[in-house]
Amino acid sequence: MRYHPGYPVVMHTVGHKKSLVARIRRVKGQIEAVERALTEERGCEEVVRTIAAARGAINALAAEVLCDHLEDHLAAPRISKGEREVAATELARVIRQFVG
Repeated sequence: MRYHPGYPVVMHTVGHKKSLVARIRRVKGQIEAVERALTEERGCEEVVRTIAAARGAINALAAEVLCDHLEDHLAAPRISKGEREVAATELARVIRQFVG
């Protein structure tokens, strides 16, 4: 994590820790469900459906973190133009990593 002048020392993820941890637990449960489906030799359709649910849980976690970043580092009125440009560049890089 890089810190820039003007950014709060506490990351926005800390402020939403309870919600994010709950999402991580959902992801963990979904991944465990995929493992169970495979070890119990369930059919392909059920395994793929379970994988899709796990992917959905991971996407929801990423969306929450990205939206919080947008709100805290781009949309907040206290953010200067320079800070906004830095945050936008970082957000673009993170989105490329997530999507690609």
